[in-house]
Amino acid sequence: MNEIAVNYLSDAIQSFRNYKKLAERAIEQVSDEEFFAAIDAEANSIAVLVKHIAGNLRSRWTNFLTSDGEKADRDRDAEFELVGDTRESLIGYWETGWLTLFDAIEPLTPDDLSRTVTIRGETHTVVEAINRQLTHYAYHIGQIVLLAKHFRSTDWATLSVPRNRSAGFNRFLADKQSAGEAKTNRMDAPLEFTDTTEK
Repeated sequence: MNEIAVNYLSDAIQSFRNYKKLAERAIEQVSDEEFFAAIDAEANSIAVLVKHIAGNLRSRWTNFLTSDGEKADRDRDAEFELVGDTRESLIGYWETGWLTLFDAIEPLTPDDLSRTVTIRGETHTVVEAINRQLTHYAYHIGQIVLLAKHFRSTDWATLSVPRNRSAGFNRFLADKQSAGEAKTNRMDAPLEFTDTTEK
């Protein structure tokens, strides 16, 4: 059981890092105009999504084990409004939010997984709280990637296995395994494959 808990924590931390990296690789491809653009009246811009994720990160992970995940000073509605925000300020807020998450989750021990926390007064095990946040961030980061890909169109630098190259990617991974190379991070492998095969 302890080994399962250790593996779970390790995978959760790596998954959070992977999703953060995925979002940032998409964001770095868009212009400032595209960063703030909303594709229709009801859509969130990349900037709004960054602000919302950052606000959620700060609220959920500050004093994670000892205080409710919905902090009294959080203004969630304001996360969907951009007043005086710049790309630089929002990326700074984003980085602070993720730092709060990693400062909270990295010290957790297997015994902590059976503890309980609350979010909006609702009790969660630590595992449930981690899974809730991981899936929430994945949902919004998928939106960020879709928007960035939409704006970049044919100039988009793919972040996954290139179209019509799945067989080559599978061979690439098999060759690495046969050579005894360490397991490639699943977020980095497609980019490494593209860089290697296009040189």
